[in-house]
Amino acid sequence: MSEVKYTEDNIRSLDWKEHIRMRPGMYIGKLGDGSSEDDGIYILIKEVIDNSIDEYVMGHGKKVEIAIEDGMVSIRDYGRGIPLGKVVDCVSKINTGGKYDSKAFKKSVGLNGVGTKAVNALSEYFRVEAFRDGKSKAAEFAKGEITKNGNQTKTKDLNGTLIEFKPDNTIFKKYKFRKDFVENRLWNYAYLNAGLRLNFNGKSIYSKNGLLDLLERKTNPDKLRYPIIHLKGDDIEVALTHGEQYGEEYYSFVNGQNTTMGGTHLQAFREAIVKTVRDHFGKNYDTRDIQTSIIGAISVRVEEPVFESQTKTKLGSINMGPEQPTVRTFIMDFLKNRLDNFLHQNKEVAEAILKRIQQSERERKDIAGIKKLANERAKKANLHNKKLRDCRVHLTDKRGNNEEKIRSSIFITEGDSASGSITKARNVRTQAVFSLRGKPLNCFGMTKKIVYQNEELNLLQHALDIEDGIENLRFNNVVIATDADVDGMHIRLLLLTFFLQFFPDLVRQGHLYILDTPLFRVRDKSKTFYCYSESEKQDAIQALRGKPEITRFKGLGEISPNEFEDFIGENIKLDPVVLGDKTQIEELLTYYMGKNTPDRQVFIIDNLKVEVDEIEDLNKSVIDLEEAIEDKVEKQEGV
Repeated sequence: MSEVKYTEDNIRSLDWKEHIRMRPGMYIGKLGDGSSEDDGIYILIKEVIDNSIDEYVMGHGKKVEIAIEDGMVSIRDYGRGIPLGKVVDCVSKINTGGKYDSKAFKKSVGLNGVGTKAVNALSEYFRVEAFRDGKSKAAEFAKGEITKNGNQTKTKDLNGTLIEFKPDNTIFKKYKFRKDFVENRLWNYAYLNAGLRLNFNGKSIYSKNGLLDLLERKTNPDKLRYPIIHLKGDDIEVALTHGEQYGEEYYSFVNGQNTTMGGTHLQAFREAIVKTVRDHFGKNYDTRDIQTSIIGAISVRVEEPVFESQTKTKLGSINMGPEQPTVRTFIMDFLKNRLDNFLHQNKEVAEAILKRIQQSERERKDIAGIKKLANERAKKANLHNKKLRDCRVHLTDKRGNNEEKIRSSIFITEGDSASGSITKARNVRTQAVFSLRGKPLNCFGMTKKIVYQNEELNLLQHALDIEDGIENLRFNNVVIATDADVDGMHIRLLLLTFFLQFFPDLVRQGHLYILDTPLFRVRDKSKTFYCYSESEKQDAIQALRGKPEITRFKGLGEISPNEFEDFIGENIKLDPVVLGDKTQIEELLTYYMGKNTPDRQVFIIDNLKVEVDEIEDLNKSVIDLEEAIEDKVEKQEGV
């Protein structure tokens, strides 16, 4: 083996745009195609809007206009506008920006001067124009390279900054903006900046009452144990209540940034609620009994926040400011005083909280024995069977790098043939496989006791390590991989019911996906097409111009491991399971998994991926097909 030489010629210095384009993950996290809310194209939007929000926080401009059309993004704020002599520098020179001057941006989101530079470098087209005191200055770029540097001109436009960009499709391959993801992010901006008006593609987004509005939008008032508690102080705002759902539901923010991965402020919030409640009632209640069913939101503003990544999704351990307490102490003191005072002044709310805690305590003790036996069975099963084909990197494995942890996935499959194909094709470092035996139980309307009594569901929660919540979730992506037929759709719905019923946090935090696999393979001697729909199949037939071989994949087990490697590798297609702002889980599950309804009959016919030749009688009515499916469900589950 020849020796690899290491000389001066091996040393290379990259300029700012080359480095960003070569290592985009360092600046915007994962790339993605837009199917996930934290994909890179949404981070690009965030980086620009963050600057506009900072202007508003500093008291400049009460409106931001956002438009997305054909992949082009336009963002116009009405702040002070970038100083005209520094327009080009601010979007093309690393470590250049006004946020290094703490007097100008005391509690800003972006402090490293990278944000808009990353957007510039990762866009095939980027344009910036600043309006300031009757003059304007514009510049255009392509992949970070300046293509047009305009002169200062007179203008009648109001002060502010306009940025337009189109993501580079050589980096964000086959990307597509989902307007609901963008709108959800904009609503968060509105909640955190009461009085700010955002206009998105002609729709006005506005909040008057901050986090109170957020929780009102996210919850069903009929399912709350007591009215939402809303407390505000200097640099802190919280809202909280108890619902009827399993698990906890939190929304956390730092300086207007949605910290989806939480951090020190969220942990302090959870701890402060427990301590305050214990002290108020003078009893050392179990932490789980207090936290179960909590729905809460917290927003803090701090100087020079330290995040654990460029995408700012998790807050590190920091002080509130020079010679100020830590974030944890600040939040603990605020809740200790304000929440305790509120409970003393609102006896009916305190009583409702006490009843919810006592109910949780009873339920926990009721299943304690069953849970212990189930845990023993799960440990024994893990030793003696191969239901879980694990991977080598987990979220709790400190040896794995962050990128691998983000990519770690578990495929939940039906049967040995499907799990066998995926197991042989997977990346053993980051992808695991869990094989179901038969159809899982329909757990709609059941209590958590059923999870421990049902072997399949119990083993599944142990494989994911979510028995006590999703904080220890071993895989970042939980992927339901079922066949594209009636049975596969039914298993998919049963698994969705399980997660939504008992572990809704896993869905809300964007960990649950559906694997999209091809329905057809169309090929001749020269080329092979994998098609995900009937229309794609027809296009492939036309492209090959002959009599190609057409294969209909009725089950995942029919796809060879060599082929599967492509579908779960770089070209994997995952459909995220997303809950809308106003989606109520109980209503959703009742619609899909409750008693038969005409609306659901229509939905099943419109959405099941069943080919015409699989339906024996084309003249069957919607009701007949629904009843056939329901009969099959009843026989399987004994309902």
